[in-house]
Amino acid sequence: MIVCFGEILLRLSPPGAYRLAQADSFDAVYGGAEANTAVALAGFGDPSAVVTRFPDNEIGRSAERSLRRWGVDTSRISWGGSRIGIYFLEKGASLRPSKVLYDRRGSAVAEASPGDFDWDSILSGASAFFFTGITPALSDALPGILEDALAVCRSRKIPVFCDVNYRAALWTPEKAAPVMRSLARGIHTLTVNEEHATLLFGVSPLSGDGDAKIAEIASRLAEEYGIRRIALTFRLSESAEINTVSGALWEDGRLFRSRPYRVPIVDRIGGGDAFSAGLIHGTLAGWDPARTVEFASAANALKHSVHGDALIASEEEVLRLAESADGTVRMIR
Repeated sequence: MIVCFGEILLRLSPPGAYRLAQADSFDAVYGGAEANTAVALAGFGDPSAVVTRFPDNEIGRSAERSLRRWGVDTSRISWGGSRIGIYFLEKGASLRPSKVLYDRRGSAVAEASPGDFDWDSILSGASAFFFTGITPALSDALPGILEDALAVCRSRKIPVFCDVNYRAALWTPEKAAPVMRSLARGIHTLTVNEEHATLLFGVSPLSGDGDAKIAEIASRLAEEYGIRRIALTFRLSESAEINTVSGALWEDGRLFRSRPYRVPIVDRIGGGDAFSAGLIHGTLAGWDPARTVEFASAANALKHSVHGDALIASEEEVLRLAESADGTVRMIR
């Protein structure tokens, strides 16, 4: 069982490419980085569970059902608090980028305390643990709650995966840096981009460019923080509707790059979460780093074609894209 810990939010977005100011109705889905990862993993055939805190009301129960719908275990959820977090998404179009507005202050997760989570029980039988840098940003208590979870992971040798996923709207670099450095120390796999490697971890290349620069960033992160593997994601935006995405995985002194995927965008939210799910899936399946990062990047690319926060796809569908010579999806008769 892969245990994913974080906040699930209600996402409200105007239909199509309407702006928030134009909206007189909203499409509603539930999502959040860790929940999106759990849903994608369940689609790949991996048992996954979400750990969060929901209010025991109609909205909390609806959010729980949305997870169960995709095969995610919800038995480890804590119940309490008065509200679920909300975010409003204005989808970009042409030269206008997407916009996100948060309404999550005072949410059930933000008001959680250590007593809400029995990590010895929650992590019993876990094959991996996943969190992002969004979760410790939500309250002063959550970094300590995560430290409690990581202590159990260390004692049981449960591999820990973390996506830094820094959000400037939630906390400053000065507050985030010491927290993320502590939480990331000694974990199995850290996903980060070049900017946040420098901003939060103080790691920047001393020389070189291209793959040499990326490899230097990764090796320094691994050495300074005792992290086994470093994954990096890359995005080139031509417009709000066309992006090129790719990834890299550093392990044992070698850098493995995926091919780039130029993707028309239906919904870009959750692409990084699909990448995280791909990394975890390939790792637990025992794949080599090259195949793992190619699968993760293909999952990221494929997510851009799916409405909602989470990738809804099977392992076979992602492999079909990852293993196609020209990067296109083949049709099945």
